[in-house]
Amino acid sequence: MKRFYKTVTLAPEAGGFRVALDGRGIKTAKGQPQIVPTQALAEALAAEWDAQGEEIDPQRFFFRDLADYAIDVVAAERAQVIQGLLPYAETDTLCYRAEPDEPLHARQREVWEPLLAAAEHRWDVHFERVGGVIHRAQPPATLARMEAALGACSDFSLAAVQTLASLAASLVIALAATDPDADLNALWDAANLEEDWQADLWGKDAEALERRERRLAAFTSAARFVQLAG
Repeated sequence: MKRFYKTVTLAPEAGGFRVALDGRGIKTAKGQPQIVPTQALAEALAAEWDAQGEEIDPQRFFFRDLADYAIDVVAAERAQVIQGLLPYAETDTLCYRAEPDEPLHARQREVWEPLLAAAEHRWDVHFERVGGVIHRAQPPATLARMEAALGACSDFSLAAVQTLASLAASLVIALAATDPDADLNALWDAANLEEDWQADLWGKDAEALERRERRLAAFTSAARFVQLAG
């Protein structure tokens, strides 16, 4: 699609801010006014539109798509979205370790245990650590507490957590990434520990590395979205 607008502006509206193209307010994918809660997020959305060339590239609308998801899906279906996120706590990557006699186990414990322990302290929960790949259910009290933590998130934060958790295969890492002081590169390395371990053993593949960098970019953008949305 060719670029169909010349000017990108933003203005306050009831409930937040809205970007306009040639004076016409943007709507979401489902036709709702795309009103976001902060000027900072509106400015980031405007920058995406402003950065488009003569041809519109839909893949360069990361923030727009997350905003649409927050407004069109999360706001209308909060309970379902939260229930869809809980499996990332039930099968959190950080809980599934190699067997204790395997070299990988020591590395997992070194990197993952501080993250898991911090989450347990933050939410006053206990996560079951599992040796091997056989599923072990997490305590119902833990899942109930994580459900409450998700319920305290705004619609816009939940939209970002959905992306973060799916990329990291970990609700613990996803929620940690929403902290303003989070070390996003360290969290991403933790999420990819097993993949990186195998790459160190058997060699790194250029295509896999490129895919990893694309996913890291999405991970950091989703974390930034949380901060922009306030």
